[in-house]
Amino acid sequence: MRTTTLVPLTAAASILLVAAEARPWGPIGVARVSGARAAAASADRGGLEWARRTCDSVMTRSPVLTDRWHYDVGLVLSGFESVWRKTGDRRYLDYVKANVDRLVGAGGVIKGYQARDYILDDVNMGKVLFALYAEAKAPSDRQRYRQALQSLRAQLAAQPRTADGGFWHKQIYPHQMWADGVYMAAPFLAKFAAVFGEPGALDDAVQQVLLAETHLRDEKTGLLFHGWDESRAQRWANPTTGRSPERWGRGDGWYAMAVADVLAEMPPGHPRRAAVVGVLQRLARAVADVQDSATGLWWQVLDAGGRPGNFKEASASAMFVYAIAKGEKHSWLDAKELAPVAARGYAGILGQFVVEDAAGGVHVNGICKVAGLGGDPYRDGSYGYYVGAEVVADDPKGVGAFILASAEMGS
Repeated sequence: MRTTTLVPLTAAASILLVAAEARPWGPIGVARVSGARAAAASADRGGLEWARRTCDSVMTRSPVLTDRWHYDVGLVLSGFESVWRKTGDRRYLDYVKANVDRLVGAGGVIKGYQARDYILDDVNMGKVLFALYAEAKAPSDRQRYRQALQSLRAQLAAQPRTADGGFWHKQIYPHQMWADGVYMAAPFLAKFAAVFGEPGALDDAVQQVLLAETHLRDEKTGLLFHGWDESRAQRWANPTTGRSPERWGRGDGWYAMAVADVLAEMPPGHPRRAAVVGVLQRLARAVADVQDSATGLWWQVLDAGGRPGNFKEASASAMFVYAIAKGEKHSWLDAKELAPVAARGYAGILGQFVVEDAAGGVHVNGICKVAGLGGDPYRDGSYGYYVGAEVVADDPKGVGAFILASAEMGS
């Protein structure tokens, strides 16, 4: 039986939102909480209400979300920003500011951040700085947020690249593009371009989206492989294509959100806008093709539904709902074809993964804790590796994606 593990917020190896007691997995791969009711029982609530209640639950459980500058905390805070923008409730932006201000000091110095490590993940949390910069009342706040943004922009200007211009995922992962890395950097660049009037940053964001599809897309399924090694040096890399073996759910989810978020910053007349719209359309159709017909959810290994060991996964499901809902509302995607896909996916998340505790707190179960490629111990990108990943509850990657998906479904 697969078990859901809860890791304390203070654990050095991970950041996990303080959650309820450990919960066993049922026969269809869905975590259950004794004494709590499934969100499906309250599914008549709108998406924005679920987003608000989840944010409120996070604030109650974790008044201080983190003492680390970390990509998955950035995802949660991006969810809070989205709810603030859609509701006007200042509490959510204040929570973002309180957590960021613990980490961004005078001169825009980010606690623990090392630009020379060239880690794309470190850029993602910087996206919430744009809102804080725009809303800052004190000149000193405005200055340090701008300086922090400029530091992250400078990292990307110097980021090592593949021969055709794709960002290396990290300095320690040379010559490699990962699907998730596009989300970490491209939306930041697109927003930076809009805020500071640097069109080259938007062009670079678009380039990252298009290169990732070129190198990672599986022509058979239309889905993306997790990683590509230009050098073919990694054991996980196909010696001919350089691609990793499997199509990992959250990897494609990160990428889908990235494409939608970059599109949101592209002016209608941008010469490559149609190309990026085409990327989202192709991916959305491929994702719809592997949606589980019974639950509306998506699998840890996307195109291996029902294969022994595979399981339905919450964060990827929420990411796809977000990207598809955003795409159809902006008319980048065919609403008649794909709005039902997002609706089924969202209903599945509420019915299978989201629960309320006795106090009314919202929890998200069924989240893959982490997956990557290479490193030490070595991650070979095999089917067995992905389906053997630890599954946890209330991990920021699932909670943040659920907040974003809920806010998008409710808008």
